[in-house]
Amino acid sequence: MLWGVLMTISKPVFDRLGFGLWIGAFLIVLVLVLWSPHTRTVWQAYIDGSEALLARQPLYNIQSEMGYLYAPAFAALYVPLVKLGPHLGGLVWHTIGFAVLTFAAIRQVRKLGGGELPWLLSFGLFLALPMALAAIRNGQATILLTGACWLLTLSALEGRRAETFFWASVAIIAKPTAIIMLLLVGALRLRLIPVLVLAVLFVLALPYAFAPASYLNDQYRVFGGMLTSMAVDNTSHFVPTDFTAPFTKIGLPVPESGATIVRVVMALFTLSFVIWFDRKLERGTAGLAIFLTATFYMCVFNPRVEPNTYAMIAVPAGLAIALLWREERGGVLASVLSVMLFLTGLTGVERHIQDLTYPWFRPIAVTVIAGFLIWWFWAKAGGKVMNERPVANG
Repeated sequence: MLWGVLMTISKPVFDRLGFGLWIGAFLIVLVLVLWSPHTRTVWQAYIDGSEALLARQPLYNIQSEMGYLYAPAFAALYVPLVKLGPHLGGLVWHTIGFAVLTFAAIRQVRKLGGGELPWLLSFGLFLALPMALAAIRNGQATILLTGACWLLTLSALEGRRAETFFWASVAIIAKPTAIIMLLLVGALRLRLIPVLVLAVLFVLALPYAFAPASYLNDQYRVFGGMLTSMAVDNTSHFVPTDFTAPFTKIGLPVPESGATIVRVVMALFTLSFVIWFDRKLERGTAGLAIFLTATFYMCVFNPRVEPNTYAMIAVPAGLAIALLWREERGGVLASVLSVMLFLTGLTGVERHIQDLTYPWFRPIAVTVIAGFLIWWFWAKAGGKVMNERPVANG
């Protein structure tokens, strides 16, 4: 009864409040970008990459784990934004990433169907805002990556070849880690493998329209070596925020060989989960469950994870919690997960709390949140099978 009262009160409020806060926070970000485009932003790294490409200079500094870390295609396509200047270019870049992610969330909610869709979207975005806002403010390619991978998932599940090619290309351009999503999509839809391969080849070939082949061949060789070294080199100043972080924090670092084994095993579990969801859940719910599971892996088991990488899972987790709340009519689990997701995002707001929780807290919190949501989706799929079985026997 108490949950019913709370939901009756909260639903009219969150029909607009959450989405309004989501848009309002982004408008504040745009004001900050116009006011000071180079403050708390990674935009300079993108500028450096594009300017290096135009000048035929090395894109990558193999002595540094920071700086420009993207594919040459990113530098080529970012050139027009550089030409627009720091204010207008920054405005356009932030808008593109935010618009793609928001469009993906809206499209996902429409696929879920049922009642209370405005509340579902609004409440989910409200829960996700604290964890996603820092990456949105910084203008990180993670935001574009998240939206593109999400739309890639939805398009592939529906067998839309042209859309799959487009969003796969955008995702790879945004960040090379998109290959994880491409592999999962290829495993789910074998007939789309040629489309995904074509997208990869397109992205690899695209920069050759902007720079000489000899120069780009050298850049690709350095890029490949850099990605390999980043995955295995523990001597850099980069502090990973993946599943190894809690063990490192307590003085028990995980050997690289052991971490690799864990990543491979979890990759197999991830593949098993997404195949199960694809086969047993309704199409709209399956898309959300699959993407949530994929982002969980990409956040917790990716060796190049930083705190803002967790923005990837913020919105799908928020929508999944909202769906859980709608389907189960509230309850303790939905309430606890809602509070956990919202407060986990707030750990980066205050300096003392950030120092206390960095880098160990987010992988633990996200594992708990995603673990319960994946378990709920698994049980939901199993319940559907059990409900259908008598009909099949009849």
